[in-house]
Amino acid sequence: MSSTVSHPSLTPSPSPCILGTHHEKGAHTFWAAVTRLPLSSNAVLCWKFCHVFHKLLRDGHPNVIKDSMRNKADLTDMSRMWGHLSEGYGKLCSIYLKLLITKMEFHIKNPRFPGNLQMSNRQLEEAGENDVNNFFQLTVEMFDYLECELNLFLSVFSSLDMSRSVSVTAAGQCRLAPLIQVILDCSHLYDYTVKLIKSLFYRSSNLQYFKRLIQIPQLPENPPNFLRASALSEHISPVVVIPAESSSPESEHAVETDDLVDTDVPAFQQSLETKFDDLFGTSAPTDPFNFNSQNGTRKDDKARLIDQLTREIQVLKDELESFRLESDQLRRALKGRVSELEAELAEQSHLRLQAAGESEFLKAELEDLRRVREDTEKEHRSVTEIEKKAQANEQRYTKLKEKYTELVQSHADLLRKNAEVTRQMSVARAAQDEVDAVRREMQEKLKAAQEYTERQEKEQLMQLQELQAELASRSLELESFKGTVDSSEQSNKVLSTQLVALETEKAELLQSLSAVEAELAVQGEELQRVQSTLVTERESGVKTAEVLQNQLNEKESREQALESQVEEARRSCLQGALEEAQKMIQDALAQIDDPAHISCTSSADYLASRCQASLDAVEQLRLPELVRAIFQCGHLISDTIVQGSATSHMVPVEKGEALSDSVRSCGAEALSLWARMKQRDGLAAADGGELGATLEVILAAAECLFFTPRRNCVLGVWSSSRGSWEIS
Repeated sequence: MSSTVSHPSLTPSPSPCILGTHHEKGAHTFWAAVTRLPLSSNAVLCWKFCHVFHKLLRDGHPNVIKDSMRNKADLTDMSRMWGHLSEGYGKLCSIYLKLLITKMEFHIKNPRFPGNLQMSNRQLEEAGENDVNNFFQLTVEMFDYLECELNLFLSVFSSLDMSRSVSVTAAGQCRLAPLIQVILDCSHLYDYTVKLIKSLFYRSSNLQYFKRLIQIPQLPENPPNFLRASALSEHISPVVVIPAESSSPESEHAVETDDLVDTDVPAFQQSLETKFDDLFGTSAPTDPFNFNSQNGTRKDDKARLIDQLTREIQVLKDELESFRLESDQLRRALKGRVSELEAELAEQSHLRLQAAGESEFLKAELEDLRRVREDTEKEHRSVTEIEKKAQANEQRYTKLKEKYTELVQSHADLLRKNAEVTRQMSVARAAQDEVDAVRREMQEKLKAAQEYTERQEKEQLMQLQELQAELASRSLELESFKGTVDSSEQSNKVLSTQLVALETEKAELLQSLSAVEAELAVQGEELQRVQSTLVTERESGVKTAEVLQNQLNEKESREQALESQVEEARRSCLQGALEEAQKMIQDALAQIDDPAHISCTSSADYLASRCQASLDAVEQLRLPELVRAIFQCGHLISDTIVQGSATSHMVPVEKGEALSDSVRSCGAEALSLWARMKQRDGLAAADGGELGATLEVILAAAECLFFTPRRNCVLGVWSSSRGSWEIS
């Protein structure tokens, strides 16, 4: 299973996962999502899962540990499965999973310890329940826990090439990121173990049983500081000394019997008095060895005294021998410490020289990057000025556009007002038509009334004439027709009354007609005024629209000019980037032919990482930020060429020549691609496919060299029929 995949430098932040565990007070949702991940087939994904899970165990809800214990069997099987791999992320995942399982078991056995291991001294004493056995068991479990942490440390650092700056690469950061949580755990575990061991030694040193049988070491009050290198040299290792056995069984038995009892001050004084009496005799008056008497000593007392002094001398010799042995042990320990310090000093000197070399290399790289950054900043400033000008033009265009919008809006309002006036005119015309119809109708009625009156007058005149004729003819019958004449007069009066009423109605109709005509005249004047105003505003709107159109045309011409300037500046930047990339590739190819380069070596793993980064950079050539992509691509490809040539010096001749040819082909293809892209119309037609193919061949070669113990592969060959590199 290959582990040479793309490594992000940082693991995604698990803050939402931590907050989610506190929100649901457990880790059910987290494990429901984890079970769907291919952790058994992707080692990098499993490594990142372990990192996130470690953070959840430390900072998540306390129920996370209980919920995760249900998946302990799956984690154990996964650790066993990844343990079959002897290198890469597989071995690291196996060790990391064992550490997480140990952490869960520790917290289950000791529920007083939180996931982040932060406890006060009082809480630590309560965890041991003031029992030395509990403290001893707790110390053993902490040592097991700390051993798993240190195993992960050792495995991660042994998998990295510490002679290079691994912490600035994506692969190095991916492997080093979980060690942050390990350091946090180890800091607390170290503190607690030191406190527990101090407590254990302090309790043991107060027991009389241990005082004559073993010398208990005294731990320093201030533990060494890991962040200060000189603290390790100042540290004195504690030495446990076991005194030599006494030559007298009786004295040994007496010492052991006395040491089993914790004596106080009076008992101690009594013991001293007893030893004095044993050595010099009692002070009783009957004692023959009484210094107050003048009788002297007897021979048997002298012999007993000599024997007792001889035994004391022997005891002192034994103590002197034990002190000599102890000093020899201390001397050997100090010699070993001096050897360690000398080795450490040599290692520090080597590291200092190595760091000086890396510093010089980094200074040169920094200087190159500083020059590139200055050029980029100059280009960025020019582009920024152009963008500012374009932004100012855009603001002017926005203002003109707003003014044009206002004019369009006012023109639309005028059109709506014109439509309203037109509608009013239509209504007025309809009213005028209605008035004309009424006038015509009234005229017809008046004409009919006049005709009727004329007919009535004619009829009355005819009747009058007839009556006069009849009066003349029938003068005699005047009296007889007097009644008829009276009726005729009454009829004439009625007709006169009707004629007056018709004349009054005619006068009213004429007055109404005059009022309607006056109103129509007023409306006609208003219509003429509105029409003149509309014509004036329409002419003004047309003139304003023409001015805005001219301004818009001028702005478009200026924008086209600015776009051409921006395009020319971009083209200049692109040409500069391509020339710089060509110089990088040519410099890398020149280094291959440099005899001094033959001594340079590199690892296949590092070549694979640089080649993968170059492939990613070739893919970025299709992005809008082409100048930055060309710089990055030129730098990475040149680095790939140099590292590929350096790697070819460490492999067999046949594979080294094939790898060197692949590297040279890669450089030639890169130069060809840059040359095509430098043409004015070459950007659209430029294709990095051939360059990507040569990089794939180099990557396959690097992976083949890196995984040679597990699989057989050969380097790529050039296919003349297809015109490309093929991987066998």
